Amino acid sequence: MKFQYRPKGVCSQLMDIEVEDGHIVNVEVMGGCSGNLQGISRLVKGMSVDDAIERMDGIRCGMKRSSCPDQLAQALKQIRDEAQS
Repeated sequence: MKFQYRPKGVCSQLMDIEVEDGHIVNVEVMGGCSGNLQGISRLVKGMSVDDAIERMDGIRCGMKRSSCPDQLAQALKQIRDEAQS
């Protein structure tokens, strides 16, 4: 399943996420801190959606209420919920 997510309250502008059988196949993030987001995208590749959510949910960036990893977790929650429907 391919999914597009618009992050809220962070520097990144768009996340393209591909998930198959409950595992992350690919993540591409437009905008934000390029090196950090490329690293996160590579680290989560092959990881289960639930493990990625558990590790990234609630991470904050400075004084912001969220972060790019947290927004990726929010996107993955939506993907998981849609798959369960």
